Amino acid sequence: MLLKRIPAFVAHRGVLLALALSLLAPAAPSKWKYFRSGNAPDSTVTPQPGFALMGGGQQDPALKFLCERANGGDFLILRANTDDEYAKKVNEEIRALCPLNSAATIVFSEREDSDDPMLLERINQAEAIYFAGGDQSNYVRFWQDTPVEDALNRHIAAGKPIGGSSAGLAILGEFSFSSMIDTIHSPDALADPYGNKVTISRDFLRIPLLSGIITDTHFAKRDRMGRLVVFLARILQDGWAKQVRAVAVEQDAAVLLAADGQAKIIGSGPAYFLEATNPPEICRRKIPLSFSGISVHRVPSGGSFNVKDWKGTGGEDYQLSVVNGELKSLGSNHGIY
Repeated sequence: MLLKRIPAFVAHRGVLLALALSLLAPAAPSKWKYFRSGNAPDSTVTPQPGFALMGGGQQDPALKFLCERANGGDFLILRANTDDEYAKKVNEEIRALCPLNSAATIVFSEREDSDDPMLLERINQAEAIYFAGGDQSNYVRFWQDTPVEDALNRHIAAGKPIGGSSAGLAILGEFSFSSMIDTIHSPDALADPYGNKVTISRDFLRIPLLSGIITDTHFAKRDRMGRLVVFLARILQDGWAKQVRAVAVEQDAAVLLAADGQAKIIGSGPAYFLEATNPPEICRRKIPLSFSGISVHRVPSGGSFNVKDWKGTGGEDYQLSVVNGELKSLGSNHGIY
């Protein structure tokens, strides 16, 4: 009963005092980690543009492509949640590929890190940026619609090289499979294109050569053609684009993309360039997909492809269609792959 007799203005003053104290309290410390190998001062060299689209697995030649385009500057790796010693080891491996001022890694663990001015300065100073593998949902959760996204897009607009492997490749296109709930396998996606695991994001990184494109990785190795066709169907069905393209890269392979749109495929597997210009016939929740007229150009290692005119050399053209959730190929000696 005594508490009820406390004057209202006293209670209000108590609330205000608590608020003031909370504002004066130091902010929670950032949880991101930074590991650097090489020279401490920032490099001032001018890098060369280029994009490395890596399908996962062994990627030293593709990393060397990025490393060389750093032009002896600072090479920055961005990743989420990894062992400290492993991060330091990778820095040294990058420095062994070509001469660099430094190789460094930032390890993110939460979204709140993405407005730290010191972290943003590290990104701004990098001559080359590489997104490591892992879980791309972390990258979307931690970076999209944050100052980190802005810094990454400034890097791209400045003509600096950038690339990613596996999950790092998944975020490079205008559209991306964000894996916000979990990964999705081809049979499940084809059976229900609106299943809750089919999560697609857009408008994160702005790479003009990858506008209107979605990417996929570990491609034939993990039988991902079916799910990629579902992603294309969803983008068209949901009105995100009137036509959509895809670049899918096999494990241990990479697509090295120059600023003029010319791409070279390297490594031990092919890359696939898909295009769909008509909406799917049936793309609804809990109903198997029906979708026709998907064109594919399969390019083996050593071949090339131009993403501007969407034509390749040293490869094979064929068509895909889906009828009642069953994926079929027309005109290919390799089946759907």
